[in-house]
Amino acid sequence: MILVVGDLVDDIGVRPLGRVNPASDTISEIRMTAGGSAANVAAWLGHLGADVRFVGRCGADAVARHTAALESYGVDARVAGDPDLPTATIVLTLDEAADRTMYVDRAANTTLTAADLPADVWDDVTWLHLTGYSFFDDGVRPVVLGLVAEAARRGAGVSIDPSSLGFLAAAGRDAVLSWLADADLVFPNDDEQRFLGLAGDRLVLTRGGAGADFRGHTVAAIDADVVDTTGAGDAFCAGFLRVWTRAQDAEAALSAGVESAARCVATRGARPT
Repeated sequence: MILVVGDLVDDIGVRPLGRVNPASDTISEIRMTAGGSAANVAAWLGHLGADVRFVGRCGADAVARHTAALESYGVDARVAGDPDLPTATIVLTLDEAADRTMYVDRAANTTLTAADLPADVWDDVTWLHLTGYSFFDDGVRPVVLGLVAEAARRGAGVSIDPSSLGFLAAAGRDAVLSWLADADLVFPNDDEQRFLGLAGDRLVLTRGGAGADFRGHTVAAIDADVVDTTGAGDAFCAGFLRVWTRAQDAEAALSAGVESAARCVATRGARPT
């Protein structure tokens, strides 16, 4: 069982259908889809056939909706409802290359507590996956650092996706490296790796259109008709972990990762269709 803990979000994707008119109207395609980096990883893992459990928070009015969305992929979803804060929201604007700029309101994600993680969430767990967003919140960081320590106590593996260059830079390199110190695998992209300067056998480097590298193995990206790059890194992590947690075959794990990423970028939204 893979335990994934972290962000749950409503993504609002905005794709202009013509020239953007500043300070005026622009005809666009706008879609709201379920997202959140950690929840996306869990959804892809479930879709790929892994045993996966997700823990996160959203607004109280959205618990049933987000639980059902994750369960539709086979995820054991443990979603808590915040009585005061709404579900986190991200507005993503897509450019002509289908890349995105994100405007983030973390809302209920910032109130995850140890009470949301009772002892039974560890039942049958052999691997823990976290994303950097949980480490950036002062209130949530002690919770996820505690999860890393508990995973080590139980002999479970740990992977962390650093997640956001902007947030990494704000936190500072030394602080981030201390948070990543006990991870068995770290999944930075090229920009995050240049900032962090990581090296060694635990580094799984995702390089977008250039593929991915791990332990001396390089796998090329799969050609895809790119529609939306949102969630591609999450899909890669899921594909990689689905294989790695079973066989620890570096090349097979990389290949599964790039295959999932290619499937993700070919559709709108960050989760499997």
